[in-house]
Amino acid sequence: MSNPVNLTSSGPPETVLNPEPAAVLDGRDAALALPDGEQRDAIAAVVADNPTFLAGWADLGDMARDPIEAYAAYRVGYHRGLDRLRQSGWRGSGYVRWEHETNRGFLRALAGLQRVATEIGEVDESGRCRDFLMMLDPNWPPAVLTG
Repeated sequence: MSNPVNLTSSGPPETVLNPEPAAVLDGRDAALALPDGEQRDAIAAVVADNPTFLAGWADLGDMARDPIEAYAAYRVGYHRGLDRLRQSGWRGSGYVRWEHETNRGFLRALAGLQRVATEIGEVDESGRCRDFLMMLDPNWPPAVLTG
């Protein structure tokens, strides 16, 4: 296993999460290929079998039936993501950039948490999430999420 934390002379270390197992990604792809009304339950089944699957938690937040369900899914994805980051050598600071595909599930969950926190009036939480996103990736937000 290679060390996913890269130390540079030009700034904070950068953490890149390890890829998900191919079978988990295949399960997600199959779930997302289903008709809209069936996707949420299929993604939930993938996440139930793989509770550390960050993109799955972000997907559940995106497909939530109401803001509170979305908040819960994004928050779980965020906390599971912090666990995965620590396991990858992250020590509470440094970059976790969108440009690395394997980081996107965590960043999507954190961005979703920020968005829904704003929606439900959790102003302090929204601000903390926004600031954390900017700390993790100074180029935040990526064009794909804003365009």
